[in-house]
Amino acid sequence: MRIRFETEGGIGDFPGSPARNKPTLIDTDDLPPREIEELDRLLMAAGFFDLPAVSEPPRGAADYFRYTISVTTPERSHIVTLTDPIEDPDVGALVDYLEEKSRE
Repeated sequence: MRIRFETEGGIGDFPGSPARNKPTLIDTDDLPPREIEELDRLLMAAGFFDLPAVSEPPRGAADYFRYTISVTTPERSHIVTLTDPIEDPDVGALVDYLEEKSRE
């Protein structure tokens, strides 16, 4: 499984400014079994492959963070773009995990 995680937006994000985060790429072939299990659990709990492609941001959400998550498995592929605030705690847990991985 391959995952690409990108973060955009937030205060101070404007055209021409350096990106806050470069995309994070995760290949489960490079992870220990325990981390693969945790990632699988988070994806299943969030119902990732059933999420809509885009969650509409709330009105006036110019300074909120946007997250784009792309997951590709041998069987399927799905891309989701989310905007803060993320109301579903399971989806939020997935984003938190991916943000943590992006800092490593």
